[in-house]
Amino acid sequence: MSNSRIGVLVMSYGTPQSMDDVEAYYTHIRRGHPPTAEQLDELRGRYEAIVGGVFPLRANTDQQVASLQDKLEQAAPGRYVCYQGLKHAKPYIEDGVAQMAADGIKHAVGIVLAPHYSIMSVGGYNKRAQEKAAELGITMVCVESYHLHPQLIAALTERVQDGLKRLADTAAQERGASFNNRTKVLFSAHSLPEKIREMNDPYERQLLETSAAVAEAAGVTDWQFTWQSAGRTREPWLGPDVLETLKTLREEGYEAALVAPIGFVSDHLEVLYDLDIEAKAFTQELEMSLERIAMLNSDPRYMETLADAVAEAAGKLAR
Repeated sequence: MSNSRIGVLVMSYGTPQSMDDVEAYYTHIRRGHPPTAEQLDELRGRYEAIVGGVFPLRANTDQQVASLQDKLEQAAPGRYVCYQGLKHAKPYIEDGVAQMAADGIKHAVGIVLAPHYSIMSVGGYNKRAQEKAAELGITMVCVESYHLHPQLIAALTERVQDGLKRLADTAAQERGASFNNRTKVLFSAHSLPEKIREMNDPYERQLLETSAAVAEAAGVTDWQFTWQSAGRTREPWLGPDVLETLKTLREEGYEAALVAPIGFVSDHLEVLYDLDIEAKAFTQELEMSLERIAMLNSDPRYMETLADAVAEAAGKLAR
């Protein structure tokens, strides 16, 4: 093991490479069922609203993978080789594993660009990766979560503190002398179907643990957790949704809120549209000020978090 390279499959949800790819992307999300014309127009409209038909979103993941490779190389020169595997876009998770096999990789670590574990999210990524790895003769261990890593908490804490400063300026400009300084920090993450609670899934607990750790480190006492970006299915999803929460806060007399979407690690649709456009417009109607924290993207502390998680998992390969 000491002289062999370890493949690192860096997994994420994926995003289209261009507007031309949106339909195929949406069809894959819907398990092979093409979207209706109305659904496709809506999704295209959201991408047009945030990126104008140009896709810098894809570059975020590419940069995260490259940055993790650099961090791992600094820690252990020649030891790790990073590959990318996406859930709903090329290169798919299976493509990344196949490329490892083609390169002669025999041992690998899988890690998802999401700090919190759910069997319905990270668990699904890991299952696909390990099944393909087993098929191709690769021994793979997967990271499940890293939601309380000190560097992750530090990076998020700094973002909350910076966000509150920006929010104070925004509220002063928008509300003027009448601003009552009632501000709430809302930690958020992608909703999942409510049935995960019956499965004793750790997702919700881990999100609350991260929220509490960041709030304490940032000196924030007035905070709560909320959900966002729920799927449109018949089954109930975890709530309340961030828009419902904002409406309730306004009714309680709050005039400003900072959203900290800690369940996401990069700028993409759920942040740039659901929060920056949809939630922002909603709070303007409520006469309420809203800001959100900057995303982690390729922050060196987040890369250190990932590198530490990879190294710890790689240690299990050697046993």
